[in-house]
Amino acid sequence: MSWSKPGIPAVLGLLFAGFCSSANGDEGSARIFKAKCAVCHGTAGKGDSPAGKSLGATDLTTAAAGKSDAELKSTIEKGKNKMPAYGKSLKPAEINGLVAYIKGLK
Repeated sequence: MSWSKPGIPAVLGLLFAGFCSSANGDEGSARIFKAKCAVCHGTAGKGDSPAGKSLGATDLTTAAAGKSDAELKSTIEKGKNKMPAYGKSLKPAEINGLVAYIKGLK
């Protein structure tokens, strides 16, 4: 098998894309956020969905910046105020992925 020069940039591009997506959480984390969190926190995490407005959902784009990963993980696992607990329905790796995803919201 020989490597052609056009193939090297493609491989490097895939590696870079993988690095960028893992920095902001992976596709699975985005899917979980959309399924479990976006109904209240909104698709962008600003707490601006109709349900979020009526419940007073936190704007994750600003609140997450001041929280440690451990604090966010605890909130996801145990719930807080009107937010349900997800510690029994999500795996630890999924919760860690959500923390990374939430930290990447702007």
